Amino acid sequence: MNNQLIISIIPVHGNIARILTKNIRPIAGKPLLAYSIEDALETPGLKRVFVSTDDSEIADIAIEFGAEVIRRPKEINRDMVRSESVLLHALDHLRETESLEPELVVSLQATTPLRQPDDIQNAIKTLLSEQADSLFSACLMRGLVWRKEGEKLSSITHDDQHRMKLQNIHYEDIIENGSIYIFKPWVLRNNNYRLGGKITVYRMHELDSFRVNEPEDLEFMEQLIARRHSNKKKPDLQNIHLLVLDFDGVLTDNRVCVDQKGREAVWCHRGDSLGIEQLKERGIEILVLSKETNPVVAVRCQKLGIDCVYGCNDKLSALQDIVKQRTLEPGQVAYVGNDINDRDCLKWVGAPIAVADAVPQIKAICRLITTKPGGRGAVREVADLILGIQK
Repeated sequence: MNNQLIISIIPVHGNIARILTKNIRPIAGKPLLAYSIEDALETPGLKRVFVSTDDSEIADIAIEFGAEVIRRPKEINRDMVRSESVLLHALDHLRETESLEPELVVSLQATTPLRQPDDIQNAIKTLLSEQADSLFSACLMRGLVWRKEGEKLSSITHDDQHRMKLQNIHYEDIIENGSIYIFKPWVLRNNNYRLGGKITVYRMHELDSFRVNEPEDLEFMEQLIARRHSNKKKPDLQNIHLLVLDFDGVLTDNRVCVDQKGREAVWCHRGDSLGIEQLKERGIEILVLSKETNPVVAVRCQKLGIDCVYGCNDKLSALQDIVKQRTLEPGQVAYVGNDINDRDCLKWVGAPIAVADAVPQIKAICRLITTKPGGRGAVREVADLILGIQK
């Protein structure tokens, strides 16, 4: 992405006239807004993800799922206010408060949450490769489309006097789906519109273009999302040579007991110990990588007979050095995490795994989520999965 400063801004209104607070309605177990936040957070090259709103409940959900919030005044939060006003306010806010001037802005629409894992990244690549200034996502308009004006009917996508079979039509009719917009800030500032300069298009599938407009759309969207998640690609555990574990919240249940002298103790699971032992017997290396400075990390790892690096502030750099020393590739590494300080490592390895009680933004970027929580058998579950595949 040429190391450009690229950010994402997701404009979200609160009380939508047609569907009350539709952006935070639960869809397949998560608020509708969460899917767009997660898509942005998973996209390499996006430096920061913002949600623009004046609604406190929306702001809380945005923060819960890993976005930053830009509060906007109520006068630009009414239903009929154009998205351009919201985006311009966000850019002005970032310029005034942080002197932040992005080179590209990716604007996502929360009501069109169905995107393939690499759609945003591929859309950015499309804009850059075509040296365009702005881009919109779209799908093909299939079929014979007519327009009715008063009593008059006219054909739009075909010649009604010389009808052709659809498969014989060699041009494209496309329609904006509202899912992804990308633009250089000057386009918005000069034109008061997201699209300008050289405009290009990123094509998406028709089903990925479905958006929530009416109350009855919510049920269908839930079915589409549930189907998408059931087809989510699982990580390849067949070629795993190194299993990396966070400590707090993975090997422990994230609680700590402190006595009157300030000494700390943690809770671990004996089943995890057996799983680690079996992996070692199979020749799979295991490493604990933790930001925690308490020596309890080293003591526990010594008892388990595994390597550990603790008190580590830059976990990704440490992990990359370890993998290089072992002459491995990221695809040969599985990482089990639970919180935001694991995010960079999880994005880098081939098999990112979250424990059942991980925070939402970590679950969003993982391709496997255990059924058991951290410190309560999650590591044993991962060990059994690896051992079951590497027979």
